[in-house]
Amino acid sequence: MQPAPLTEPESFSFADDGSIPNNPKLPFLIFRGALDFKGSANPEALVEKTFAANQWGEMWRNGIYPYVHYHSRTHEVMGLARGRAKVRFGGQGGREVDLFAGDVCVLPAGTGHQGLWASPDLMVIGAYPPAGTYDLCRGSKAEHAKAIVAIAEVPLPATDPVYGPAGPLTRLWRR
Repeated sequence: MQPAPLTEPESFSFADDGSIPNNPKLPFLIFRGALDFKGSANPEALVEKTFAANQWGEMWRNGIYPYVHYHSRTHEVMGLARGRAKVRFGGQGGREVDLFAGDVCVLPAGTGHQGLWASPDLMVIGAYPPAGTYDLCRGSKAEHAKAIVAIAEVPLPATDPVYGPAGPLTRLWRR
């Protein structure tokens, strides 16, 4: 499978709300319809193959947690292999986004996310760039100061998880 034709991703920045730090420098990205599953009986494998080919690993298959959380020591990519979901990104004051199979979201370290609704068939594939360490932060005041320091230290990924070394992420995250 090849990614769908390249289109410019939607880009959002979220402010630190005192609980969810978000990322002060890197935008959250949504690639609409980035993956084309026409004729595929196993879209999950296609998402995993795409991410792996672009050096994003430590993959998981699941939905999106129904509570607000973020990762302070790594960036994350989420690709919808099946179904639909409404997700709030950026914490309580963030943005509610409807996602569909084929959409890919790239969350810079610190970006709050929370599943608000999902179709029964939702299947999300998540992955992380090789530099970074997984953690799960829930927005406590005690985590916040440590998270601010950790987020600033997370290295930029070498590749876009869908389009590779010359993909939009590498350009947008280096401005």
